[in-house]
Amino acid sequence: MFAKILIANRGEIAIRIIRACRDLGIATVAVYSQADKTSMHVSMADQAICIGSAPASQSYLNISNIIAAAKNTGADAIHPGYGFLAENAYFAELCETNDIKFIGPKSNVIELMGDKVKARELVSSEGVPLVPGSAGAVESFARAAQIADAIGYPVMIKASAGGGGKGMRLAHSRNALEEALNMAKMEAKGAFGNDEVYIEKYIEEPRHIEFQILGDEFGNMIHLGERDCSLQRRNQKLLEEAPSCMLDAELREKMGATAVTAARAANYTSAGTIEFLVDRDKNYYFIEMNTRIQVEHPVTEMVTGIDIVKEQIRIAAGEKLSIAQSDVKVNGWAIECRINAEDPDRNFMPSPGQITEYWCPGGPGVRVDSSAYSGYTISPYYDSMIAKLIVWGRTRAEAIERMRRALLEFQVGNVQTTIPFHLQVLDNAFFQKGEVYTNFIQRRMGG
Repeated sequence: MFAKILIANRGEIAIRIIRACRDLGIATVAVYSQADKTSMHVSMADQAICIGSAPASQSYLNISNIIAAAKNTGADAIHPGYGFLAENAYFAELCETNDIKFIGPKSNVIELMGDKVKARELVSSEGVPLVPGSAGAVESFARAAQIADAIGYPVMIKASAGGGGKGMRLAHSRNALEEALNMAKMEAKGAFGNDEVYIEKYIEEPRHIEFQILGDEFGNMIHLGERDCSLQRRNQKLLEEAPSCMLDAELREKMGATAVTAARAANYTSAGTIEFLVDRDKNYYFIEMNTRIQVEHPVTEMVTGIDIVKEQIRIAAGEKLSIAQSDVKVNGWAIECRINAEDPDRNFMPSPGQITEYWCPGGPGVRVDSSAYSGYTISPYYDSMIAKLIVWGRTRAEAIERMRRALLEFQVGNVQTTIPFHLQVLDNAFFQKGEVYTNFIQRRMGG
C-alpha cells in the first residue's frame, strides 16, 4: 500500500479522497492555487503545497508543478479526482515515467477510451451495441449529409475528444446540418484542441444510464449496478439516482454484462464508468467510457455499501478486488442533487461570492460531500459546485421525501443556489412517476 498520496484536485473531491486515505492509513498531500489557500482540503491534508496562481491553467492544470510537488514531498502516488487532469493521458504517462503511481487506468487506456471514435470501434468489435451513426470521424459536409440521410434525422454531431456536453450539436434536417457541423467542429477545437467529430442518430426521449465498473490488475472485473443520470441541462448532469426505475432485473443483468465486456475490451483497471443511452423500447447503446471516478459515485456507494475511492486506491496499489460480482447487492434507493452557486431564475448564471451562512442538513440517510463553510468564498475561477447532497431511502418515494426535507434544511447565505430548482424537480409529477429523460427540463419544466 502507498505511504503518501498527492491529490491533484480541489474542493469536495479532494476532501473525499483525503477521507479515504485516512481510513486506509495513508498520508496525504494537498495542492492548491493561491485562490484556494484557505480551502478546507488544504487544512485537512497532512501536507499542502501551493502550485500556482488562481487560473487553473497555472495551477491545477500545471503538470510540471504537480509532478514536482509529488517528488518534493515524497508522494508515491497521485490521485487526480475528476476533471482537471483526471483523463489526461500525457499526465498519467509522466507519472509513470517518474515512478509515481497514477491512481487510475494506464495512460494508453485513457488515450484509447478518450477518443470517442476509437472507443466505439473497439467495443463494437466485442458486440457492444452502438447508436447508429458514422463508422469513424466525419470530415466533410457531403459525407455528413450522406450518413444523416442513411440513418434518418434528427442526428447528433459529437466531438471525438469530447465530454461535458461540449462539441455537441443537434440537427433536425439537412438544412440545419451544415451549420451544426461547423459549430460542433469549432467548439470541439476550442475546448479540446481537436476538431474531429462523428455523427449519431439522435435517440428521442432517451435515458442516460451508466454502470460503475471496478477492474483489478489480475483480470477481475465487476460492475456495481447502474446510475440514472437522465436529468440534465445542456448535457450537464444535475441530479442522479441509483438504481434506475426503468431497468428490470433482466435488463440490469444484461446491461451490466455488456458494461463489463466493454471494459474488458480496453484491458481496463481502476474505477470507471460505461455510459449508455436507453430508448423508449429499452434498447440500449454504448456512448462512451469515463476513465475516472465520477461526480455521482456516492449514489452507488449509498446503495451498495462499497467505498469506490478506497477500492480504486487498493487496485492502484496492486491488490486484488476484495469483492466478487455475487457480493454486490443493491439495497434501497439513493438520489444526489448537485448544489451549485448558480441562479436558476437567471438561466443558471454563476453566483460567486462569499458564503455568509452555511447550515448543512443531517439525520438518517443523509450525506453531504462539500468543501464549503461559513465565510468560504466561491471562486469565479473554478466549478461553481458548493456541495453534493445525497440521500438514501428504502424506496424511491422515501428517498424523494428525504431529499425534499434535506434541501429545505440546507441554508447557504449570500449566494444564489440550485436548491429551489431541485425542489421544483422533486415536486414534478412526471419526475415522481419516474418519467425522466435527457430533455426532461426543456419538456417538463420549461428550461
